Amino acid sequence: MPYAPEHKARTRSRIVESARRLFNRHGFEQVSIDQVMAEAGLTRGGFYHHFKSKDELYAEAVASYAARNPFAVKSAKAGERVADPRRLARTLVEMYLSDTVFDDVDQHCPLYALSTDVSRAGPEPQQAYTELIRGMTHVYRCALQGSRNADRRAKALVSLCVGGMVLARTTDDPHLRKSLRASARLEALALLEG
Repeated sequence: MPYAPEHKARTRSRIVESARRLFNRHGFEQVSIDQVMAEAGLTRGGFYHHFKSKDELYAEAVASYAARNPFAVKSAKAGERVADPRRLARTLVEMYLSDTVFDDVDQHCPLYALSTDVSRAGPEPQQAYTELIRGMTHVYRCALQGSRNADRRAKALVSLCVGGMVLARTTDDPHLRKSLRASARLEALALLEG
């Protein structure tokens, strides 16, 4: 007897979530389909009922961050929609560069967690990654609407947030990790206000 469509969608979602966590921890090349399926509590044979390739799964795992990131999850739990674009942008900066997000590797944004992997990946993962960049830029551009050089400043905000996290992840010095993110946060907030 075939599974209901809802079952297939839930199973696919479990696979994507497992892949996203494993890719964040280990990178694309180091994670096998067998590992993803085991993490999801499934067998390898079921993989091809949901995905054509590991690249397709990778692209979906990257894209899934838009709805599953700590910022979106917190907003959904609070049940409030932030109407003020500046407040939304400020909250995003503060959360993105926070200790809580930094310490939770499973929730790391692909923009800083997978940048090297995606640069070597195929077109599907790169397109998903590009959409995340555009989405984050859009949040900042909306906050800066009507300001001089809004597009350039929005892209600088994305660069500060992502760059601050990339650099913080590369060092074993806890003080430097914290100060890199704090500096990026201060500059980003100043750009939003200026």
